[in-house]
Amino acid sequence: MSTRPAACVRIADDLLAAAIGEASEKTVRRVQRHLAACSPCRREFDGYRAVDRTAAALRREALPDARLAASRERLEVSLADLRRRLLRYRIFPSPFGHILIAGSELGISTLEYLERGKSLRASRLGREPDVEMTPGGKDLEGACRDLLEYLHGRRRRFEWSLDWRLVRSEFQRSVLQATAAIPYGVVVSYAGLARELGKGSAVRAVAQALRWNPLPIVIPCHRVIGSSGALTGYAGNKVDLKQRLLALEGVPTTKEKKSGAPAIRVGAMYVRTPGVRAYCLPNCPALDLATPAPLTRFASREHAQEAGLAPCAICRPDLHPISP
Repeated sequence: MSTRPAACVRIADDLLAAAIGEASEKTVRRVQRHLAACSPCRREFDGYRAVDRTAAALRREALPDARLAASRERLEVSLADLRRRLLRYRIFPSPFGHILIAGSELGISTLEYLERGKSLRASRLGREPDVEMTPGGKDLEGACRDLLEYLHGRRRRFEWSLDWRLVRSEFQRSVLQATAAIPYGVVVSYAGLARELGKGSAVRAVAQALRWNPLPIVIPCHRVIGSSGALTGYAGNKVDLKQRLLALEGVPTTKEKKSGAPAIRVGAMYVRTPGVRAYCLPNCPALDLATPAPLTRFASREHAQEAGLAPCAICRPDLHPISP
């Protein structure tokens, strides 16, 4: 991982455009002035030109050789990846401590709580291969503003493009995408999420995939809890942050009597049984509480109705709401 001067970051896209012959005359002159004073960018520019010349030569070849075609494709992909490997980042204070947010031209790729400081040295991104970090500017201001609005209770969702480069496997991506669909003010269990993915026996694998979520809050793994209601695991060991995030969304929490660990107040949330398009009171006679299926729990009737659910015709939560 390395950082780059701001002037080099600003000219990075023009540098590539000039190298491959897609820049205007004005842009070319600006690039030439920068290259005259910056040897690292000259080396990068020469590398772009070399890759582009090789790719152009291969494109001119008419030989129907499969290996040649594969080489040409790899070179063209490499040329595009030269732009994608760069991540821009910002670190900003929040009610939850200092947070790092990073992204590329593809979208936001990382959101990280910084425990050991306020600089990039405190980030786990230093251990990620093939990632080059550089300070970001106005391109990340909107994302920082959205995040602060959420943390102050003024926003419920994020309309961001995401860069999935730090996702470790297709399985993890499927878990994260399913988690991203959990609405605001709603909690599901790890077992329920595994069932939703059609992998009911993979509860531990689901929990492990969420443990390495590169985009907490945005992909709301804080809304996934233990089957008992316990708030197990979050961003390493930050269960207190999980409790605060859920409280922010109106999810009632408490402490377990035996362990003192934080948990949701199961009796204070509306519930839905898998496959049923209705929501119930937690003591509804229709619920099999002896052998419960993985339940989806809602902080309020409004959250259940926003999910398209009707009130149960047996317990009538619309007529007998849970007392605050």
